[in-house]
Formats: sequence, C-alpha cells, structure tokens
Amino acid sequence: MLSEEELSLLEAIRTTGSLSRAAARLGKAPSTVSHAARQLETRFDALLFDRRGYRLRLTPAGQLLADDAARLMQDVDRLTRRVRQVASGWEDRFWIVTDEVIEFELLLPVIRAFDALDSGVTLRVTHEVLGGTWEALRDGRADLVIGATNEPPAIAHLRWLELGAMDWVFAVSPRHPLARERAPLSRERIAAHRAVVVADSSRMTLGRAYGLLGGQAVLAAPTMHAKILAQREGLGVGWLPRHRIASLLERGALVEMKTADPREPNTLYAAWRGDQDGRAQQWWIEQMKQPRLAKRIVRGIDAFG
Repeated sequence: MLSEEELSLLEAIRTTGSLSRAAARLGKAPSTVSHAARQLETRFDALLFDRRGYRLRLTPAGQLLADDAARLMQDVDRLTRRVRQVASGWEDRFWIVTDEVIEFELLLPVIRAFDALDSGVTLRVTHEVLGGTWEALRDGRADLVIGATNEPPAIAHLRWLELGAMDWVFAVSPRHPLARERAPLSRERIAAHRAVVVADSSRMTLGRAYGLLGGQAVLAAPTMHAKILAQREGLGVGWLPRHRIASLLERGALVEMKTADPREPNTLYAAWRGDQDGRAQQWWIEQMKQPRLAKRIVRGIDAFG
C-alpha cells in the first residue's frame, strides 16, 4: 500500500514531467523528491520513472502503480467512511421489499427525505408478490417490507403495523363476453373464462393467486400493471385494486362487475424484524407510522389517469 505522500509524488511527476516542477508543487527540495522517487523504485524493485529525454515520465510499471494505488486509496477511504457510518448506528445498506400492489413512485418522496439525512446508507428497493413478500423478510432478503398482505406469518422477532385496507374491483373489458352477462356473476360463469393473475413470487411454497377458481384457465402476468393492461385488452378477467383503475372505470375502458362472492378488502402491512435496530430501520418505521403516508400507500396512484 502506498502512502498519501507517495501517491502525491507519483501524481506530481506524472502531471509536471519534471523533478523540479514536481518538487515545487509538493513544496519540497528537488533532491528530496529525487531521493523519494529512487526509494520508491527500490521498494518495488522496478524502474518506475523514465528519466530519458527532456521530460520525466512514468514507465508503464509506474503508471500501473499510480493507477492501482489511487484506486486502492479510494477503496480505503470508502471503507473508512462505511466503518464510521456503521459505528455511529447507521446500517451499511438497507433493503426494502414492496408487494407488487404498491407503486414504486409512492416511495420517491420518502427516499428523497432519507437522502437528505446524508447517512451514507445504500438503499435497495425490490418487489415481491403475495407470500414472496413475507418470505423475503423471513429469509433475510428484506430489512423492511411494505404492502404485505394476509395475516403476518410466524417469523422470529417479527414486528408489524397495519397501513390500511385496499379495495378490489372485479373488472373486465367492455369487449369481454362477461361484460354482457347479468350480474351478479356466479363462480361457475367466472370460471368459464381465463383469469389474469400476478403470480406469487414465493420460492419455498407453491404460491397462490387471489380469486382464482378451480379448473380456471390462467394468464400469469409479470406485474400488476401488466395484469391491468391484459384485462383492459380483454385477455382475461380478475380482481384489480380500485385506486389503480379508477380512470379506466370512469372512461369505460374497464367495467366493474358485481359477483356473487365479493372479495373483502385486503389489509396491507409494513413489517420488520425486531432483533435489528439500526438508525435507517428506525427512521423508515417512523415514516410508515405517519397516517398521511400510510393512506397514500393504500390508496396508491392511478397510473392510467
């Protein structure tokens, strides 16, 4: 590892091309700089400086040493900052997993506020679906989950809070055959048509899909947005969050159909592990407890408005 003084010497010689000018930049006598340069060559047992000609240049070996040493010093500086960061109670990184029903745009103001703390914590935001959201917390792939549905499972040290309830609409395209049938729709009539689902992302179980009837044909979409688009195009039917399709219902691009078996609203949860107590986790939990943010998360954004 090179010292900061040795790095400065290499950089001064590289940019000035002269021992005297390098010495002037470093505020040292030319003889001192020349001696330091030869000591560096002795240390590495390599010719680092090309002293031929008018200009003094780094040899390829010297250039390699200067470049790699500078990168190493930057890495050491970053590591020093991270160690101080963790020692002061901040996590090195913080991983947030949202359920697919939550739009990423809703978190942007919160992320901006977190950035203003200048904590140095690296944020990572990913999403899962249904059981995959809880599973991410259980398996250590999340420090905080937002928008998880169903009752909290048995997870060691699990802590949670309710964000609110999300309403669902059974919606079909006006061109879909079900749109012409008399409501309320029975399970048998619905099962005769293909359902569009966002597949459960659980890695350890078979997963599940809301509103899917036995024997019903399925189109598995990659995201909730894709599911909405597929149903708007008449490629299938299913339950959709009311807040995300309000404008499509208003314009008639989707039609709300009453069913014989209505779907109850889903309670959305924020959850974390109580055996972790970093400052980033504490800050994000406090944000989730804010009624205005919780209400915004549950009501969401109508991306089609």
